[in-house]
Parts: sequence; C-alpha cells; structure tokens
Amino acid sequence: MDWLKLPGLVDVHTHLRVPGGAHKEDFATGTAAALAGGITQVLAMPNTSPPLVTRDVLQKTRQVARQTIRCDVGLFAGASPAHIAALPELAEEAVALKIYLNDTFGPLRVEDVPTLLACFRMWPREKMIAMHAERQSVAVGIGLCAAFERPVHFCHISRKEEVELIAEAKAQGLPVTCEVTPHHLFLSQADLPRLGALGDMRPVLGTPEDVAALWAHLGSTIDCVATDHAPHTLVEKRSDNPPPGVPGLETSLPLMLTAVANGRLSLERLIDLMATNPRRIFGLPEQPDTWVEVEMTPVKIRNDGLFTRCGWSPFAGMQVAGRVARVVLRGKVAFENGRLLAEPGSGELWPIPGEKL
Repeated sequence: MDWLKLPGLVDVHTHLRVPGGAHKEDFATGTAAALAGGITQVLAMPNTSPPLVTRDVLQKTRQVARQTIRCDVGLFAGASPAHIAALPELAEEAVALKIYLNDTFGPLRVEDVPTLLACFRMWPREKMIAMHAERQSVAVGIGLCAAFERPVHFCHISRKEEVELIAEAKAQGLPVTCEVTPHHLFLSQADLPRLGALGDMRPVLGTPEDVAALWAHLGSTIDCVATDHAPHTLVEKRSDNPPPGVPGLETSLPLMLTAVANGRLSLERLIDLMATNPRRIFGLPEQPDTWVEVEMTPVKIRNDGLFTRCGWSPFAGMQVAGRVARVVLRGKVAFENGRLLAEPGSGELWPIPGEKL
C-alpha cells in the first residue's frame, strides 16, 4: 500500500446550482463533495436560475456563498445579450467570464456576433474568457482569440476535431488553453446503453476515436482536467425529459489516479492538469499549508457515502486505484477518512473586490 501527498487540487468547472437549484446541490454540499475528492478550490458556473448576469444577482449569490462554502470558491459571470452593459461591474466580483456558444442547461446561449464582440471589448483583459464551444464553434473562439490578441479557455473539449484544432492554434502561438472532463476520458457512446439518461451530458459522449484522441493529447495540448460537475436528482434524470449533466467532484481524482497506476499518465502530469495549470490559467491565489493525502489501494466507487446532494455517479461500481484519505486546507484538517470536518463558511471567496487575484 502506497501513500501520495498532492497539492490541493483546483476544479475550474463546477455547477453548484445556487441560486435556483439547491435541491440538486448548494454551496455547502458541493464544496463538501469537492473536499471529499481532494479539491480545495472550485470555480462555479453562471448558468443558474436566475443566471449570474447582473450585479444584484451576483452579489446576493456571493453573500450566500460566503456563509456556506467549505473550500475556496470563485464565481463566473455569464455573458448575456440583454445585460452586456453590466460586464465591467460584474468583473469586479467574478473570477472570469463564461460564454456559451452551444447548447447549455439554461438561457445563456450567445448566438449573435455583436454580443461576442462586446464581450471581448468590455471584459477586462487581465481576466479570462472561457467558452462552451463545440465543433465549429471552437474555430469561432480561436478566431476571436486571434483578432483581439487575448487568451481564451475552451471548456470540456470532447471531440478529436476540436482538440486537433486547438493543437494547431497552439502551434501557431495563439494563447488558447483547454480542459477535458474525466467522463469524456473514461466513457464513450458505447456506454450509453448501460447508463441511459445517467450518461447524458453536454457535450454528449464521443466515439471511441474521440476518446483516444483526448488521451493522445493529454500530455501536450490539454491544459486542465475539470469535472463539469453538473448534478441533477435521480428523479429528474429518470423523468420523461431528463436534464443533461453528471456529477464528478468526488470521482475525478480517483479516476485520474487510475490512469497513473495504469501507466497512461505520470503523477507529475496529473499535478499539472489538476493543480498547477488551472491555478496559473485563471490567476488563482496559492493556498498555504494545503495538501491532499491519498491512499493508493483499489476501491470501488459507490453511490452511498457520496457528499454531493444528488447522491449518484455514472462511475458507480467501477474499481479505481486510490482514495482521498485526508485533506488539509490552510493548516486545518478539512476531510479525513470519510468524515467531513470543514464547517460551512470556512472557505474563502474570490475575488475580493478591489484586490487582484
């Protein structure tokens, strides 16, 4: 039996469902799940109900977060054609801007060029623009990156054609970065008959060829592993109109440790993908006296005992190579041997208005 000590991990793509979806997840349960997965910093997406597109909604959401988060959290602002004028003031209290070019769960899809141009002109250059862009929309994002000479981050890349296009853009020196999810690395369309609606997410699962391409680029083109933790209740997923999305905060590290154990990924590269690069790309602060202790012993992923409010995983029953045994956040034990010790409100919320990340 081996033990590993890792830095606190960073997940730059989570859906914590506040406001409007607390029956699926909230800040307290979502950050509990993060700590159980060895993740000490998360960035939460803006496609809530209502979405984080006005200063009033963002400030109220920050107030709730400040009182309830157990690990450190930053909030994205959302791009909305109806609220473009709010971008400069949103930037004071958001860690980054999210633009949805393709289908999303919520009302934030951007389909017009004027809105895109306004986002790139008005959002502060020192803060990241992240895009939900699939297939040809990736080319749109790369074109905007080149035209405005500013970094762009692509969320949950899932197709061979997408990752190859991003690789070409990087080869040309463009400041683009991208992330991949564990579910797009470990699942494909071949798993859908088994999973049914529990395997429905956006982007949808790719072909085995797509999965192979993602693994081939994991050591070079891909910058981050991010969960796109998108919890829904089992009742919702088993309904006649199941919403897309799967949880992932508690299974991301065990899955990637399995890749390390199987020789598909080095431990050093895992740390780059899940800690070093995410923090650098989004300009996140360091967390002093913070680390994760992992017991490298085979264990099965189980639904019972999960801290996410939705209580299920598409990976239930899968054997993985390790488990999170202990998480220390700023010198205090936050999680240990299945016990959550961090209290609501003990996490830090960024950015602090007026202070640089």
